Amino acid sequence: MIPVPAPLARLSANSSRLFWLLQSVGWTGYFALSYLTAIVHGKPAHYVLVSAAAAGTGFVVTLLLRYGYRAALRLPWPHTVAAALAMLIAAVAIYAKLYAEVVFAYCAECRPDSALGYIGYLGSVLYVLLSWTGFYFGIRIGRQLAREREAVLQARAMAHEAQLKMLRYQLNPHFLFNTLNAISTLILDGRNATANRMVSGLSTFLRHTLDSDPVQCVPLGDEIAAIERYLGIEQVRFGERLRVRIEADEFARRALVPSLILQPLIENSIKYAIQRRAEGGCIEVLARTTASRLVVCVRDDGPGLSSALGAGGVGLANTRERLRVLYGDRQQVRAGNREEGGFEVCLDLPLRPADSTEERA
Repeated sequence: MIPVPAPLARLSANSSRLFWLLQSVGWTGYFALSYLTAIVHGKPAHYVLVSAAAAGTGFVVTLLLRYGYRAALRLPWPHTVAAALAMLIAAVAIYAKLYAEVVFAYCAECRPDSALGYIGYLGSVLYVLLSWTGFYFGIRIGRQLAREREAVLQARAMAHEAQLKMLRYQLNPHFLFNTLNAISTLILDGRNATANRMVSGLSTFLRHTLDSDPVQCVPLGDEIAAIERYLGIEQVRFGERLRVRIEADEFARRALVPSLILQPLIENSIKYAIQRRAEGGCIEVLARTTASRLVVCVRDDGPGLSSALGAGGVGLANTRERLRVLYGDRQQVRAGNREEGGFEVCLDLPLRPADSTEERA
């Protein structure tokens, strides 16, 4: 069972409290207005009983209307309208009768001399109850729409979170296969210390991968540390064939980025620029900031777009999709060949330092 979101629970809990507040304030105001109007028109002071009785009767009648309307709202819409109209007519008749009895009991001269006078009383009561009905349905429907909007936002947030997790956990199985195969080879060659170091590095990296939340952002410095653990594993495999250069100043390292957003890009460079070439190559991670943007580039000196286009497939597509879900149009991913040779992917993101209290959209 999906738990009721906290905002929805608060809306439901506050509905009854809001009704009683408005009901009490509204009829108290009606009483005060009715009595002041009577005093202005020369009624005696004891007319306060008439105003109090009229307000009290209205309070009770509309309270009954509330329960009736609540039941009617569970019906199909045409039936709701018909039932509400019937209840309103009945309430007007009952309230007008009781109101007239109270008024005539304290003010015999107030009794109308013709049918038009009674219609006037009826119209006055109809106006009051129709106004109350309009307020009731307006507030009720407005709060229902607010709940529905909140539910839609909650569902959308849950869908985005699920989508991010799906994209985030698509760790390339080639990395695990190659690493485990390299460990096996090291053991067969009797290089147990190196194999143990590689197992330890793999364990640390996988623990970090599973513990990180794909919805949350982390400082770029933490992301670089995770990438260094990943590259440390790969350097055991490739040795001097893999060269790494990371350049990011202290301010850039404090900027927030999605967790492990760089790993698929590094993995692509490993697969297409290092693994397939006897001479290996160099991978660079460069980060720079402007007044409002963070740009992080992952580049290599491999064969370039002719092979890297296929390499980018799942990894680059997942990176694009994660950033689209997290930042919408506020991000940009640029990928292509470098003039001096190799392939480069640059992530252009909104700059948000780790100590910023700005809420991510």
